[in-house]
Amino acid sequence: MNTAVATAAAPDNVSLVSAIPYSEDVLPSDVELLALPDVAKQLHIVVTRVHQMLRDHTLIAVKRSGYLGVPVEFFGADGAIVKPLPGLISVLRDGGYTETEILRWLFTSDESLGGTPVSALHGHQAREVLRRAQAMAF
Repeated sequence: MNTAVATAAAPDNVSLVSAIPYSEDVLPSDVELLALPDVAKQLHIVVTRVHQMLRDHTLIAVKRSGYLGVPVEFFGADGAIVKPLPGLISVLRDGGYTETEILRWLFTSDESLGGTPVSALHGHQAREVLRRAQAMAF
């Protein structure tokens, strides 16, 4: 009886390991991050659901100082994810932007918005941020 285990290559569209995706940390050092367990606690969900949100690209995490974290600015005063964020990420990803490029854009100051696009998502300029993302993506 042969006890050797055969290893076959997985087809290109099948992942054998469900890794937690994260982006390069291109954020300014003063951008505060929430560790994934803290994100789960804040959203009242299990941490594996946060992992799934990262795999589904409704959130973006970065690795800093050895841990994965999500920018605090992705959350509103009520602790929930800022409502337009998942759609914004989706529009930009569909337009060919990487998560690293999305983060750079979200956290780059824009005079016409009076701050960064991510901060504008918290106020009356959220619709303008989405409009600009749509124009950039297509």
